[in-house]
Amino acid sequence: MTNVREITPEVDASKLLAGAQFVDSFRVDIGEQPLDARGACTKMVLGGPRWIDALTRLRNILVTPFGLKTSGEGAPAPGGMIGLFPVVSETPERLVAGFNDYHLDFRVVVDVGRAATGRQVTATTLVLTHNLLGRTYLALITPFHKLVVRSMMKGIAEPAR
Repeated sequence: MTNVREITPEVDASKLLAGAQFVDSFRVDIGEQPLDARGACTKMVLGGPRWIDALTRLRNILVTPFGLKTSGEGAPAPGGMIGLFPVVSETPERLVAGFNDYHLDFRVVVDVGRAATGRQVTATTLVLTHNLLGRTYLALITPFHKLVVRSMMKGIAEPAR
């Protein structure tokens, strides 16, 4: 059974998204899978359960009247896109994705490393809100966020289907 666990974030939030008010991290062991950060992020984002895609479509419909960015909107990303996430920077061990919007800025950091028990992937989310809309949006999506991240990370550890 895949064990995705919430952990204390181990990133330097001030370097990734200065002033972030929300930071959480989840970790999963992947055995000896030969994944780099891009591979782990791709498997996580594109290999997740179908209900996440439906939830994303619903989110896009609901936020459009507020002028918020929807999936795939925004300036071209220096590292391309993984699903709806623009890649901001990457090394084999770390991929940073995310974008800035008028209500909030967010980053998703995917780290791949070695532990005593084998290799592991850590996904960290950072959010900096700018206004009441951003704070309200964050409060509304946080319970879904945790469920979505856990579900997406389970797909990393599972063998390819």
